[in-house]
Amino acid sequence: MNRFPLWKYLLIGIVLVVAFLYTLPNFFGEVPAVQISPVKTTEKVDVALMRQAQNAVQTAGISADSGFIDENSIKLRFSSTDDQIKAKDAIQNQLGDRYTVALNLLSASPQWLTSIHALPMYLGLDLRGGVHFLLEVDMKAALEKAAIRYQGDIRTELRSEKIRYGRITREGNSVVAKFSTRDQRDAAIEKISRAFGDLNLVGSDGVDDFTMTATLKPTAETQIQEFAVKQNIQTLRNRVNELGVAEPVIQQQGVDRVVVQLPGVQDTAKAKEILGRTATLEIRLVDEEADANAAASGQVPFGDELHQSREGSPILVKKDVVLTGDSITDAAPGFDSRSNRPAVHINLDGKGARIFKDVTRENVGRRMAILLIEHGQTEIITSPVIQEEIGGGRVQITGMESPQEASDVALLLRAGALAAPMQIVEERTVGPSMGKDNIDKGFNSNIWGFVAVVVFMIFYYRAFGLFSSLALAINGFFLVALLSMLQATLTLPGLAGIALTLGMAIDANVLINERIREELRNGTSPQAAIHAGYDRAWGTILDSNLTTLIAGIALFWLGSGPVKGFAVVLCLGILTSMFSAVTVSRALVNLTYGRKTRLSNVSI
Repeated sequence: MNRFPLWKYLLIGIVLVVAFLYTLPNFFGEVPAVQISPVKTTEKVDVALMRQAQNAVQTAGISADSGFIDENSIKLRFSSTDDQIKAKDAIQNQLGDRYTVALNLLSASPQWLTSIHALPMYLGLDLRGGVHFLLEVDMKAALEKAAIRYQGDIRTELRSEKIRYGRITREGNSVVAKFSTRDQRDAAIEKISRAFGDLNLVGSDGVDDFTMTATLKPTAETQIQEFAVKQNIQTLRNRVNELGVAEPVIQQQGVDRVVVQLPGVQDTAKAKEILGRTATLEIRLVDEEADANAAASGQVPFGDELHQSREGSPILVKKDVVLTGDSITDAAPGFDSRSNRPAVHINLDGKGARIFKDVTRENVGRRMAILLIEHGQTEIITSPVIQEEIGGGRVQITGMESPQEASDVALLLRAGALAAPMQIVEERTVGPSMGKDNIDKGFNSNIWGFVAVVVFMIFYYRAFGLFSSLALAINGFFLVALLSMLQATLTLPGLAGIALTLGMAIDANVLINERIREELRNGTSPQAAIHAGYDRAWGTILDSNLTTLIAGIALFWLGSGPVKGFAVVLCLGILTSMFSAVTVSRALVNLTYGRKTRLSNVSI
């Protein structure tokens, strides 16, 4: 009656072994490390660079425990934070400004655990330490950027409709177009109002000309500001994820502010560099009438900018931007169909495709420069001659030195640029020692809570209390193992969720034990009482846990940040507690009492 088949015991044993292995990495802690990554993502790290960094460390009289290449960064482990800081300075002096050298923390778990993907849980900012930023989006700049965009769009629309105009300028957030006749002005207002429904158009008559003033409607201003915040959040998330910061928190706070938390990043300067590292594309026309060599000696013509090609020769480009990366909907690496050289294939939105088509049609035979702006530095990728009109919204950029560079440039363009500038209004660093103190407090509270529950259960339910306590301990292993497998982020609220889960998990065993007691009082035989206790308590256990699970799902769905972390721990804890309280504890009872055919009494 109270016996499990062999396969059930084997299944429970396998689950226990797996849970133990995936829980184990969390007990090894973290060691100080130095992370080396190139400033330009088009550059790659290799073994030679790692050896150069190790030699710089050895020359400074510091010993590194180990080093390895992780994606596009080199990580060196050290035995102490003093060695870590000294090594950072030595490596930075050796490698120069081409590489970013940052302080970091790495897991100290052995390689054989890492090889089976047994990794520790991510720890949140309050447990691991790291940096916290509160950034404010410059809404005024977002509106000015929209006005600049509409300035170009109005110019393009008037040209396509063949409406003559005198001059189009921008005054703050307004675009002012001047016409020589009233009919031209009225025709322009009619066409622009149909093309751009977000603009308020006002006409005025002057002495020598007729003016049309375009301003954004209040609803359009609100939409632009909301979009600026959302796009900045997405851009920051893309850039941080691509740079390998584990489990960052990037979320909106209020109307115009964004919270960024980077757990494990000890170097504030490195964190600022990550936040500012975005890339965008600009397409401009090359000024072929002026002398680029003369401009290189200091005589740059008005309206031009001087840049260098990849070959090192000077190129003069117009300041007027034909097209920006805002019009890019997708970017993918590939190859040029003619020369089979690496290239980036870009898809433009409808407006960008129309602008690009008009520009290429009007400038056949002239050179067009494609500039990549990353980390405040402008680089001309290529400057081809426009051979023919290019329509359809698909543009191919050649000039890449390797397929890997094409892939990196495509990645940067997909990540996009910030829709509006951001400034840091609050900066906070949580040190590793403070995080360790929080971990110790949370861990101790869980341990003492567990001990108190175990003492009560053994005192009140004797042997069955011991079985319940063992099932509770196993439930803790299951929960930590699941969080590690999912690579969830554990925060202080998550630790509170673990404590709450352990307290709630024992409820199922209390229901089972009380049911067995009730059956024994009614004169049922011990074996039948055990069977009935587990069988009849299951419905009540399921109902009570299901209602709590619904509440946990609602917290996860509607909550954010720490509330979501608490909800994840709560939901997982409910699932593991149902398995451990019913299946694991019954396996222990069956192993103890199930083999006895004539059982006179049980210790409960």
